[in-house]
Formats: sequence, structure tokens, C-alpha cells
Amino acid sequence: MFDFIRVHQLDLMLLLCGACAVMTILLLFTRFLSGSRKMILILMEVIAFFLLWFDRSAYIYAGDTSHTGYIMVRVSNFMVFFLTSAIIWGANLYIGDWLKNEGKIETIPKRLIVARLMSVAGMMLAVVASFTDLYYYFDEANRYHRGQGFLVAYIIPVLCPIIQFTVVRDHRKAFGNLIYRSMIMYIFVPIICGIIQIFTYGISIVNMSLVAVSVSLYIFMYLDLNNRVMHAYEIEIRTMQGEQDRMQRLFDQTANAFVCAVEKKDEYKKGNSVRVAEYARKIAQQAGKSEEDCKKVYYGALLHDVGLIGIPDDVIEKETGSDRTDHEAGRQKTLIGEEILSSIREYPYLAQGAHYSHERYNGTGYPEGLKGNDIPEIARIIAVADAFVSMTTKKRYRDELPYFVAREAFVKGSGEIYDPVFAEIMVKIIDSEVNDKTLTDDVQIESRISCSKYRENVSRGISVEEDINRISFDLICPDDKDSSFCAPSIVLFDSYDGRTHSDEKAIEAYHYLEYGEIWFDRHSVTTGARNIAERELAGNEPEAAMLYDKTKSYEIIAGRYADHLKLVMRSPGYAKEVIVALPSRSKAAYIGLTGENCTLINISIDPVGKKTGPDDIPVIAKPLSYIDHLESDLKNVQIDRWRSASTDGIEIEGKIRIGFHTMSLPGAELIWHCPYIVLFSSADGTVGGPDYQEYQMIKLNGEDDSEGKPCTNRFVMKKSPDFPGWDKWKEKNRKGMECEIFAERKGGQIIIRTQNLGISLENRTTGIDEDKKVYIAITGDQVALTDIRVS
Repeated sequence: MFDFIRVHQLDLMLLLCGACAVMTILLLFTRFLSGSRKMILILMEVIAFFLLWFDRSAYIYAGDTSHTGYIMVRVSNFMVFFLTSAIIWGANLYIGDWLKNEGKIETIPKRLIVARLMSVAGMMLAVVASFTDLYYYFDEANRYHRGQGFLVAYIIPVLCPIIQFTVVRDHRKAFGNLIYRSMIMYIFVPIICGIIQIFTYGISIVNMSLVAVSVSLYIFMYLDLNNRVMHAYEIEIRTMQGEQDRMQRLFDQTANAFVCAVEKKDEYKKGNSVRVAEYARKIAQQAGKSEEDCKKVYYGALLHDVGLIGIPDDVIEKETGSDRTDHEAGRQKTLIGEEILSSIREYPYLAQGAHYSHERYNGTGYPEGLKGNDIPEIARIIAVADAFVSMTTKKRYRDELPYFVAREAFVKGSGEIYDPVFAEIMVKIIDSEVNDKTLTDDVQIESRISCSKYRENVSRGISVEEDINRISFDLICPDDKDSSFCAPSIVLFDSYDGRTHSDEKAIEAYHYLEYGEIWFDRHSVTTGARNIAERELAGNEPEAAMLYDKTKSYEIIAGRYADHLKLVMRSPGYAKEVIVALPSRSKAAYIGLTGENCTLINISIDPVGKKTGPDDIPVIAKPLSYIDHLESDLKNVQIDRWRSASTDGIEIEGKIRIGFHTMSLPGAELIWHCPYIVLFSSADGTVGGPDYQEYQMIKLNGEDDSEGKPCTNRFVMKKSPDFPGWDKWKEKNRKGMECEIFAERKGGQIIIRTQNLGISLENRTTGIDEDKKVYIAITGDQVALTDIRVS
């Protein structure tokens, strides 16, 4: 290691000089420090900077016999020994200031006064040594050699820190854990290096260590409780290679320091800056930006919230989600962020990201009300990424929102709030992540639930699907037989996040609907379900036999078909079959485990290995049909879930026109709950039939799914002045409306056009085998299609 330091120490010194300079600049903009402490830290950083600068100069000019070399070698060596004691003096000021302000000590300890006098004596000895051979001398070749009194130079750098340590140790309570550790480092690292340097000639590890720990004081002060940044900073400093890499890593650490400071201002921001940066980089990458541009977008997004440092804590803590509150705080944040980052002139995009990331594409944003492409591109990307992270993150006034709620916001806001190109990319990223999560993530259910009061805790929802599952658990009741009622129960519900909710805002945000509550005896309560029917199973033990058992085993066999659920609920003393009729087939169903005055343990979910069929569940409520109308050329179709049904395929030969009536089902909430157009080929002309191949899927709300298709699609969506807005658009779909689709085939090219409620869509598909039969069909999500006409 010493050989490495010896070879690269000039570069290391230059790096550490640069670090001191950056820290000094950042201190000038720091607002949370008192004036005296800021000046002391600046003084220490300046001393450290010149200490290494002159030490480096001494090595550079060593052996230079010119007049300049003669002067620089002597001046540099003098300054090194002089500033070594000066940096001890600065540390003395720092400790004294801390004790006076945080420790509330009016009289500075005498030991600090002694250390201060010793450091002054050390500076005076450095002056004496420059005129004598006490510490060092120079040969005819103008090279430095240690003098006979060289070890005297180490007395003060060793004794003073030890004296300072005794003061810090005696006043341990005045220092926080992180600051205390930093002081230990500041005191003992140079001492250890000093001992090593006595036996190691030709390297300046003492001075480099003094500068390194001086930098650490700033970082520890700035982060206070965050020791990870300092650890990463020291590791990266040691591993830096090359000037560009070293500066880049230093920039990374500075950016992360700002991020940590922002996150300390608001606990709900923790991790958000990194998430915004990652999503912004993904958007830039998928938009085809260069690696350099993607890096700029990443760092611009990482620091876009830095202005939060200047927002008072009481303003942040009063965040309510109201437009007025968010607007005013956001405006101040953008201005402060731009002010902080504009000083980094080498990277102007940082200030742009902070200043313009709250502008809106239609010109209604702030701080300047820019519109369209007048908004810097980096800010348009950051705005999309920041909005997604904000929506899917827990805040003071609400929980995180599901991905598809954020998805709808981008579809609705495309071209209005957000840049349409980047909003579309964000939608595709959401779709990709949702698909990956569906394929790879298993929902983790709690293994233990305790409830003193009824429904004090409810487990995460267990989805009820056609695949039958067995849910089992053991029950523990209080040992006291005279204690209150003890029993488990289940809650049947639907919610965007698969959890039960009682808060009105959460109920609205997650579209929470409770179907009912069911106990393991003869009791149940019906709320949102159309009907709940129970039947006692034969062969039950007497109910009294299970009373006051310390541990009781329970199980639920749950399955679903269409809009009916079947639950077989077994307990040690009772078993019953429960049939539940949901409001519609489009609704999801979850089971939440809970109880009263009990603890549920060993909760497990195991697949039975069977599917629920139409004959497995007795029908207790007539299926809801919204297609009970006269049929035209094709059969009416009710699509309860995403592409759960579709019309027959219509072969495209020349030109065709398809007219139909569409109506969103009552449970439809999202703008893509509408008809879809599917372009495909199959052996029997049906969607999903033999040899099925899909070329394009178009949603009437203006989305398409052409990725991974075996052809080329050019999709264009335009909004006309007649477009009523998305809320009206959804309202019209719920009431029902007429739609027309025009399709035309020209050899290997197929053109599809449609215009509905001000949304004009056109898709050109090319690359299809001219001899292949191609069909068009209508499907959708939570929509009823009737009166389907083909001409």
C-alpha cells in the first residue's frame, strides 16, 4: 500500500485539495450552521487545502535547482510544518465552539487552552525551524532531508489531539454519536499515521490524513445521523483512479449528501430522490438518449428536490395535499433549488432540473408558466418521473397509490400536464413493471395476527381466484376462561391495494368495497355483496367441545367462478359452506383474517391443485347482464375483465366498417375501461384460436400495444378541439355511446381508423404476409358491446 501511495501521492494530494475546495464552497451555501461554526469549518478546510497544496509543491519542486525551485521548496516545507500546527489550532476552535453551543459550557476547559497554546508554540517552532536545521535541511541538489530534531515536530501533532480527546471524552453527552465518532477519527487517525510516518520516509500520510479527517468533519456535520455517506465517501476516495473518475465520484458523493439533507427535512422523502433519478434515467434511455444525456437526466433528477433544504420544517410538516399549499411550497422549492445549483456552472442542467421540473406541458405550471417544448427537456423528463414516484409513495395525508392509478394519471395528463412522448414511455414502464411483478412476486401474508379489540388488525388480503386455495391457522385465546369473547373471523372485500381501509380518504383513493364479515360459527354480516348464503355441513362436533381450548385449528377452502365465491370454513367445533354473490364479475375478492380477543398464528396459504368450475358453486343471485338487447350482425359481448371476452373475428378484405354501441360496466373506474380493437390471424378466425398471432391492439382511449408484435405499426393519436376532457369521456362511456371503426387492407398493409368523442386514432400495420387471412375483433375491459354491425 505504501508503494501505491508513494507512486500516486501527488494525485491523491490534488484530489484532497479539490475536496477541500468543494467543501468550502458548499459551506458558503449551508444555512443550518451558526455563523461561528461555519467560519471555523471554512477556516479548517482552507488550512487543510493549503497544507496539502504546499506539501504537494514541496514534492514537485524537490531537486529543482532553479531560483523558483529554491524558493518554493523552502516556502512549501515551512508552510507544511506551520499549517500542521495550525490545523490542530482550528480543531481546538471547533471543539470549543461545540462545547459552548451544544454543551452549554460557559467556561472553556483549561486543557483546551493548553492545547491552543501548544499549537501556537508549534507554529512558532516551525518559524524557528525554517532558519535552522532543527526539523529539516536541504542538500546541494535542493532536496529535503530530516533534521536531528525531526521528531520534535511530532510532539504537538500527537500531544494536542490526545489532550483534545480527554476533553471530548469527559463531555461525551455534549456530542452526538456521529460527531463523537468523527472526533475520534480526527484525533487518532493522524496520530497513528504520524507513528507510521516516523518509520516511512518519502510519503506524507500524516498531512493527507489530517486533510482527509478535516473533510470528514464537514460531512459528519452535514449529515449528522447518516454515517453511510461518509463511509462511501472514504471508500470511493481510496479507489478513485484517473482524474475524471475521481471527480465523478466526488460529484456523486456531493449529490448524495444533498439528497440525504433533503431526506432529513422530510421523512416521507426518504429514498424518493433515488427512485425519481432511476425512473428519469429509464425514460431517457427508452427515449433513445445518449449515455451522457441519460447521466445528466439522472443527476438532474437526483438533485431536483434540493430546494427543500430551504423550506421551513413547519411548512413541510403541514403538507395536506391541497393545490394551494403544494403550489406555494413547490414554487419556493424550485427557486431555492435553482439558487443552490446554479453555482455549479459546469453542470447547468442541474439548476434547470430543479427550477423547471414543476412546469406543465400546457403552461399552467410554475415558476414561470412555460409551455410545451419551451420547458427544458430534462425538466419534462423529471416531471414525469417525479409525478410517478410521488403518486406511488406514502405521504402524510395518504398512503401510496396503486400503479394503475398512476398509469391513468399519465394517460389522462399526456399532452396536458406531461410531455406526451415521455408520458407514453412512463406508461410502458409501468406496464412492464406490473407484468414483472405479477410473474415473479408472491404476496407475503402475515404469519401472525393479534387482535385485542375486534378488527384491531386485519391481515393483508388473500385473493380468491378460480384456483382453489386452502387457508389455515391456529388460534390462541387468553388463558383466563372468564375473559371476554374470543373468536376469529374474516372480512371479504375489494381494494386496489388488497388491504382493508376505514379512513374515508383511503376508501375513496383505493376504491375500497367491503362485501361482508363472516365468523366461524353461524354468524355473518352482508354489506356490499349482493347475497351471502350459509349451509351447515354434516358431521359437526358439538360447538361446546371447542370452548377454551388453548390452541384451535381453523381452515378455509376458497374458490371463485364468475361473480360467485365458495368458502368452506372449518373450525374444531363447526363447519359450514358459504356462498357469496359479488356485485359483478369484474370485481376482485380478498379475504382478510382478523378476530376479537385472540391471536392467529401459523397462518399459511396452500394451493389445492384444482380449479373452480361452473357446476361447483350454486348460483344464489342472478348474473348481471348488460347486453340483454337485440343483436345485429355479431353477438353482443359483455367483457367483465381485461380481454375476458371478444367478438368473433371479422376478416378484412378491402374496406369494412364496424359500428356498435358501447357502455362501460358500473364497476369501471379507469379510462382504459373501454373497447379495444384487436388485429390478428388464427386458424379459426377467433381471438386466441389455433395458430393465433396478434399484430396490434388499440384502445379507444388512445393507447396501443405494438411491442413485440411480428410486424411494424405506426400509431397516431390526436385530440380534436371537441375532446370534452377525460372525466366527461368516462362519463359518456358509462352512459353509452355509438362507435365506428374503419378498416382497409391493401396487400400487406392494413389501415385502421376511428374517431370517438374527440379522440382520433389511426394505425398502419405493415409487414403482414399478403396471402394470410387477417381478422379484426372488438374486445376491451369492463365494457358491454351491443348492436354490432358490419358493412
